[in-house]
Amino acid sequence: MAMSTFAIRRFGTSAMLCKPNKNIKSGDFDVIISGGGMIGSSTACALAKSPLLQDLKVLLIEKAPKSVFTRSEKFSNRVSALSPGSKRFLESLGIWDHIAGIRYKCVRNMKVWGSGSESAIDFCSSGTDVAYIVENNVILAAIENELSKLTDKVTVLNGRNAIKYELPQFETHSDASSVNVQMEDGNRYSCKLLLGTDGFNSKVREAMGVQYISWKYNQSAVVATLKLKKDESESNSTAWQRFLPTGPIALLPLTDDTSSLVWTTTPDLAQSLLRASDDEFVAAINKAFTDAPLKNNLIELTRPGVEFVLRSVGLDTSKREPPCPPRVVSVDEKSRASFPLGFGHSTSYTKPGAILLGDAAHRVHPLAGQGVNLGFGDVECLAQTLSEAVQLGKPISANSSLSQFESNRQKHNVPTMLAIDMINKIYSTNNTAAMAVGNLAIHLTNALTPFKNLMIKQASA
Repeated sequence: MAMSTFAIRRFGTSAMLCKPNKNIKSGDFDVIISGGGMIGSSTACALAKSPLLQDLKVLLIEKAPKSVFTRSEKFSNRVSALSPGSKRFLESLGIWDHIAGIRYKCVRNMKVWGSGSESAIDFCSSGTDVAYIVENNVILAAIENELSKLTDKVTVLNGRNAIKYELPQFETHSDASSVNVQMEDGNRYSCKLLLGTDGFNSKVREAMGVQYISWKYNQSAVVATLKLKKDESESNSTAWQRFLPTGPIALLPLTDDTSSLVWTTTPDLAQSLLRASDDEFVAAINKAFTDAPLKNNLIELTRPGVEFVLRSVGLDTSKREPPCPPRVVSVDEKSRASFPLGFGHSTSYTKPGAILLGDAAHRVHPLAGQGVNLGFGDVECLAQTLSEAVQLGKPISANSSLSQFESNRQKHNVPTMLAIDMINKIYSTNNTAAMAVGNLAIHLTNALTPFKNLMIKQASA
């Protein structure tokens, strides 16, 4: 699993990735991918490895210079909770082996509770892991390592910036129309299909002219790497999340005595936490997890009735021990950081000749850890959709295929996004009635095992 001690090779440099085409100045491609992060790079891998798509000429453009990954004993403070579905997808591309050769941590269960009660949801997927915590830079290094083997199929340009995208007009578009990409250095490239994987401030989305619904949460996420008290952490395979009135705080396991913190709170409190001394910061985390529940008369009044209803239909209402997360003893030096949170969704993922994937199409609150999983789901669906188009003799930019992709992904993404947004709004409040509703939801969800299992299945897809 995690923590292999063998020396890690330095993952692909720009020269390694681009050597066959390092002097490329212009040209025609079948597919151009704008954005070389986790989603864009995995898209390039998925297209190059698909039996029906491997003959496509693919160009991947990333404006950031190529970084070189070097294994460090210190953990990055930006991590992802990969679902079992994302793990299977990365395994199918040969990427997971690279992750396993560096490090990751299995999450066996997850405990979620609120600030108004000790009632908790205990997510434990029988026979399978709930999630896998992996540093973002490890995921990207693993993808790029696999991509470095595909230089005969994928041209990668790092440190190059696309400044203009010319898409075919809807009225005149045909499956043979081309998309033109103007680069900052004066070079031009064309393709049949442009893929926007350039993040939530997507320039491709802007060029497509699609409606984008977005808002700020007036919340910031504070992240850090924490050391735990060893005699309490045991195997440290549980993810802990408590909803506070200012937002959720979560501990995600990294090793037996190390966890990653994601604390959503107000921007002012986030800045205070960044300025606090190490001891003050650690004390604030432990207090947030262990403070007694806030007094809520409405919760106390409704609890007997809820328990009576549950008992009457044969559901378990026995009192359980309150959640007991491991105690934090220190914070890694310089691991604290903060970033603002927001919601965003493109009402259309496609336009003639162009498709949005990942954060370019949808941006979600991190409380459920679903952002990158939705993105990998987009990539997997796209590769399957384009493969089916080729199998049927269609061009890869066929409008029918683009529409099919958009329909399939929006059916999955939109309900997930709305559920995450609703959960954040219900629990991030001091409103007595909302707190009572949230506590009731936790109580019912934990008692209704089939519903809880359905939630696990949806998050694992």
